[in-house]
Amino acid sequence: MSYTIDFTTATSDQIEAALGRRLESIRLSRNIAQLQLAEEAGVSTRTIRRLEKGQGVSLDTFIRVLSALKIQQSLESLLPDPTVRPIERVGLKTGERKRARPVTVSHERPAWSWGDEKDDHEQ
Repeated sequence: MSYTIDFTTATSDQIEAALGRRLESIRLSRNIAQLQLAEEAGVSTRTIRRLEKGQGVSLDTFIRVLSALKIQQSLESLLPDPTVRPIERVGLKTGERKRARPVTVSHERPAWSWGDEKDDHEQ
């Protein structure tokens, strides 16, 4: 069974439910009972049921279950590596960012005029 979801438009509840269904499918494809997974992850079977139903669990629990299923390497693709590649650093001539700065907006006003003046070519 395929569980497709558009993560760009889905709500957090929809994403949570989809991830839970995917974890359940992985568990079932490996013929692992909820009780066995719960024991290996160090959580209760009720927690596994809640996770699979998308009813909210802690990040710690999510990581424990991924580790118990031996798919914790999938966490690496969850967030991209924020470091700049060395070749880009040479071009930038700066080090790695330590803090963010807000973008400043120029508040220059255009030259003031009455608005009823006509250009010479319009007369």
